[in-house]
Amino acid sequence: MKALEFETTLSTDSKLTVPENLALQIPKEEAVRVIVLLPENGDDADWQHLAADRFLAGYSESDSIYDAV
Repeated sequence: MKALEFETTLSTDSKLTVPENLALQIPKEEAVRVIVLLPENGDDADWQHLAADRFLAGYSESDSIYDAV
């Protein structure tokens, strides 16, 4: 299964708009699965930043040897 990720808004007539460049990748008249993710408390940027910080906290300069692999 292929995943396409983009942000959009729900129109007043309850329709989601797919960006044109991504719409070209979706076969017409073929069933697709749509998953809608909503940020909790209005914005999940803080959670993304925290996750990145915690992930990178385990990185040390000695790990840079693997960057060239």
